[in-house]
Amino acid sequence: MARVYHEKIISAIDVGTTKICVLIAQQLEGESIDILGIGKAPSDGLKKGVVVDIGKTIHSIKAAIQEAELMAGIQIESAAVGIAGGHIESVNSHGVVPVKQGEIKPSDVANVLAAAQAIPIPEGMRILHVLPQYFVIDGHQTVVDPVGMHGVRLEVQAHIIMGAITSVQDLVKCVEQAGVAVGDIILEQLASADAVLSPDERQLGVAVLDIGGGTSDLALYQNGSIRHTMVLPVAGNHFTNDLAIGLRTTIGDALRLKHEYGLVTSEVMIADEIIEASMVHGSDKQFVQTSQLLRILQPRAQEILELVHREIMAKNLMRFMATGLVLTGGGSLLKGMPELAHEIFNVPVRIGLPRVEFAMPESLNSPIYATGYGLLIHVVKRSAQQKLQSEDGPFAQRVFDRMKSWVSDFF
Repeated sequence: MARVYHEKIISAIDVGTTKICVLIAQQLEGESIDILGIGKAPSDGLKKGVVVDIGKTIHSIKAAIQEAELMAGIQIESAAVGIAGGHIESVNSHGVVPVKQGEIKPSDVANVLAAAQAIPIPEGMRILHVLPQYFVIDGHQTVVDPVGMHGVRLEVQAHIIMGAITSVQDLVKCVEQAGVAVGDIILEQLASADAVLSPDERQLGVAVLDIGGGTSDLALYQNGSIRHTMVLPVAGNHFTNDLAIGLRTTIGDALRLKHEYGLVTSEVMIADEIIEASMVHGSDKQFVQTSQLLRILQPRAQEILELVHREIMAKNLMRFMATGLVLTGGGSLLKGMPELAHEIFNVPVRIGLPRVEFAMPESLNSPIYATGYGLLIHVVKRSAQQKLQSEDGPFAQRVFDRMKSWVSDFF
């Protein structure tokens, strides 16, 4: 018999290239959440974060949903879904509006964010997020939250994130055919940042790099707001493929070797172990050494980190990394990844785990669940924003709905 909860039930689906992760939670007082169900299934049908086989993707999503629902004892109707992929693009934009009544209201903020969206959008692309970086009142006073302040002119500098319409449509179709409505689409590195960053890191300046299966997703924060995002189509699956080719072993055994023995710097190699592995045709066995894994994995790890470092240096973004770099996602679990990143970036580096304010299963305490947990946090924050907008009157709610209900526009 299904459980009955009086508090709000929220859910999230992290549709990754290597795994599908479904989390079901109960929203408690304020922004606290209690995890009720966890479901995970191997991801078939995606490549570099993009759906390439709808049937296989639907099957994988259904399997993860059923596992989470069985654990929670309830069925979910809608969920927030994470999106990534090489099709994601971002740009900074500027918007300005007059303040009608002297005191700035949430409706004025909604209007100026809408003005910032008036930019040329590449054909086949759609705006996913409009994220304010800072506001300017009357041309001179820079603030983070202008609501309640007085002025006659409100400006915003915003970070706009766009995605390919077809990729978003395919993702939404897969989730909905798996039996769950899509409540929102959220860029995965924003969700990961919500899960692993502290308020102080966001304020002082930090970068978070989510190394997933198909893509490596970067986000930089300072003064509590987003400064830059990037999606790099090189990630964990490349490590697996490199091992499979370099050792002439099966994909499955390459994945096992990566998880159990993978390392990317000699600093963390205690001994040069001898490991048994399958041959590529699967019938015979071979013996490989830890040093062989290092020679294969280290160049790929350096490539990912150096590509990100090159982007940061080219766009003069190091000033946004005052507190360092946070690594998360399954790729961050390779031994020596923090040490190698520190060597390349020359800043403090740590592994980002979900920052949980309420008890949750011990099994969720891993970087691979950062995106899923961050999606839940995003849902809670979005709910609070919608409540604020509705309290400002029906006009503000209409503006907010027009900006945020783009998921339904695809259909």
